[in-house]
Parts: sequence; structure tokens; C-alpha cells
Amino acid sequence: MNAVRVLAETEDTVTLSRADFEALVRAREDAVDSAAMDEAEEREARLGKKAARADYLPVEAVARMLDGEHPLKVWREHRGRSQRSLAAAADVSASYLAEIERGQKPGSADALRRLADVLGVAIEDLLPSSAPDGDEAPTFREGRIQEG
Repeated sequence: MNAVRVLAETEDTVTLSRADFEALVRAREDAVDSAAMDEAEEREARLGKKAARADYLPVEAVARMLDGEHPLKVWREHRGRSQRSLAAAADVSASYLAEIERGQKPGSADALRRLADVLGVAIEDLLPSSAPDGDEAPTFREGRIQEG
């Protein structure tokens, strides 16, 4: 990246051209991606490729989530669990689990935490990327589900 040219500067702000700003954003995204790749390569070196990739989702499962299928259902099926067995292991009702998977209920933070524990994933992995009504999906922070 070329040097960024400051157009104006005050004690609280710095003004850049749109092109310089976008170049900085791209450079940061590249740095984050590079760090993630370095971390993945280090993990594979430490654990071995097969063990490190054991919990990766196959491309078909990722495609299902990108097509709008609820991540909880995708992870449940990837782990080979029925709704009934997952619900019992996580101490939630099977009907509640079904409602979460259909997007009829968001799921409480407590229920999602227990489901994530049984599935061996982070709670964030069970949250849909977008809400059914098109609004921003809820996020999980500090033990609570927060609406976007």
C-alpha cells in the first residue's frame, strides 16, 4: 500500500480521501485474513492436519447455511444427532429445539449454550447470519442474546 495522504487533521479527527480510506480497510482485512491463516496453519502443525480439521464443516454444510438453513440444524445433522437425542442431551424440549431450527424462536442464551456444549461448537456458531424477517441477526455477548 502506498503512503496515505492526510487531507486535514484536528485534535480529534483525520480526514483522508475515499481511496486512501478504502485502501486502509482492505489492508486491515488482508491482515486479519493473514493472521487467521497463520493461526490455522499453526494449529495444523501442532495437532496434525486430520485432527485440526476434524471439526470443519464440509462445503455442502456451509452452503446450506448460506442458503438460509439454520446453523443449529446443520451442526446437529453434521454431528449425526436427531432432534430428540440433542434435545435430551442439552436438557431442552424437542419441540423447542424444532422451533429454534425453524426460526420460529430465537432460543434463550441458556438453551443455546447447552446445545453448543453438546455439539462441541461455540454458541456464535449456532446463530443465524440473518434474521428471518431480514433484520440484523441477534448476536451473543456477555452471556446474553442481543438483538441487532
